[in-house]
Amino acid sequence: MRRPHRARLRREARRVLHDRERHGRGEARLPPCPCRPCGVPHRGLTLGTCSSRSTAPVTAGGGDHVPDRPSAFSSSSCRRAARTHAAIGQWGGWHAGLVHITLDSATDVVTGIRFPEGNRWHEGRLWYSDMHTGEVFSIDPDGGADAAPRLEATVAGQSSGLGWLPDGRLIVSSMESRTVVAVEDDGATSVFADLSSVESSLVNDLVVDPETGRTYIGAFGYDLYAGEELRPGPLYVIEQDGSFRLAAEGLVFPNSANVLPGTCTLVVSETWGGKLTAFDIEPDGSLTGRREWAALPEGVTPDGSTVDAEGAIWVCSVDTGEFLRVVEGGEVTDRIDAPGRCAIDCALGGEDGRTLYLATADSYDPATTARTHAGRISAVRVPVPGSHVG
Repeated sequence: MRRPHRARLRREARRVLHDRERHGRGEARLPPCPCRPCGVPHRGLTLGTCSSRSTAPVTAGGGDHVPDRPSAFSSSSCRRAARTHAAIGQWGGWHAGLVHITLDSATDVVTGIRFPEGNRWHEGRLWYSDMHTGEVFSIDPDGGADAAPRLEATVAGQSSGLGWLPDGRLIVSSMESRTVVAVEDDGATSVFADLSSVESSLVNDLVVDPETGRTYIGAFGYDLYAGEELRPGPLYVIEQDGSFRLAAEGLVFPNSANVLPGTCTLVVSETWGGKLTAFDIEPDGSLTGRREWAALPEGVTPDGSTVDAEGAIWVCSVDTGEFLRVVEGGEVTDRIDAPGRCAIDCALGGEDGRTLYLATADSYDPATTARTHAGRISAVRVPVPGSHVG
């Protein structure tokens, strides 16, 4: 896979941002070079305790203890972490209650896969797609030693986002074919929505609005893998009958999206924009009231995400290898480092909704993942449950 050079990518981003500002679309961040997670060696982190608190921190997966509030942490020597810490402090997000652990503290749930995407908790199982094989799996993480992933479907053209329609059917975004595929109980697939007539770039992650059954899906906007010049991408809304229309445009690599619990607010990750952008969902499914929901620390590239019951969003930064819990306005309340890995996606689930599943890989180059099969999904326990537990 050809990778854009950092200097050229920054020049392209400046042009995109200039165009957005000129047209009144607000400000976005310059993307870093999408080459790999931070390669600076990390020392093992130890969890400190704030002098004003004695509560325990986030715990590794499988433990029963869930803290009421997180404790403080001690910093690592990573230069990238230092930049992130400085940015958090500048924005008022640095505080003694921030939890900071590494992926080494987590329990592995699935290993030996290539590029885990589309993490979702549904009907007591963790669902995910292995993007580089097009396969969709589910697993019961509490199934004991004999638990194994169950193949649910195989989708041509790289599988990504997952969701469920009101009639119970699973839908999967097929990136290369620019379609959304519906999966029957027996694994048979059919095209639910075909965007290829209007969209030339790869489609990306999706979310189904649980209140209306409508699906929102983004597209890259340009050919990333061919080294094409960076261009903003669109967001589409798909009705329950498979018809679709443009919902928003001018997003700097729209990626994962979440409907905030108890609201009509859709929050979209702009990967190369380094921000989360919110929209109001109108009764007809159209999006209005575009605004910045959270500017993320310098260098953070939001990929997958999941929302919890308090309306905070866990964001996966694919290039810096970290998972951040962010509240509206940009304050970072919790952080999990995945040194030397791509932080791809996450989901909240488990019996009580307080298990955070973390999807990582060693690369997003298909040639590399075909050789290494180093992708995995790990689990940690967190204080705040997911917004939908089922």
